[in-house]
Amino acid sequence: MRNHQENWFKRVLHSYFGLALLAIFILFFAWNVIKFAEKAQETAKNKKIAQEKLTELENQKTQLSGEIDKLNTEKGVEASIRDKFGLAKDGEGLVVVVDDQSKSATAPKPPTGFWAKIKSWFK
Repeated sequence: MRNHQENWFKRVLHSYFGLALLAIFILFFAWNVIKFAEKAQETAKNKKIAQEKLTELENQKTQLSGEIDKLNTEKGVEASIRDKFGLAKDGEGLVVVVDDQSKSATAPKPPTGFWAKIKSWFK
């Protein structure tokens, strides 16, 4: 009986139907391996993005904790108020720097080119 079962298995495995079934089975697993590799690559990319974001947030945390430490002192609070509201102590003056308007109001240079010369003849 056992010999008959082995022969049947060999006949099915060596037939075209058996080989086609085995090929479909192999293609199914190859397709899943390819999809798994794509997902692994996407996961690696997302991990890199998350690590960059973590580094950025840690730098921001360090900066903010430094600002908090600065604001815990009296000089830090005073400097912050001066920056935000433009206040000065008694006896201090405030200097306002204004850009020179005469430099930006200069006359534009007339175009000098072949067509500009011809155009100036008809004016």
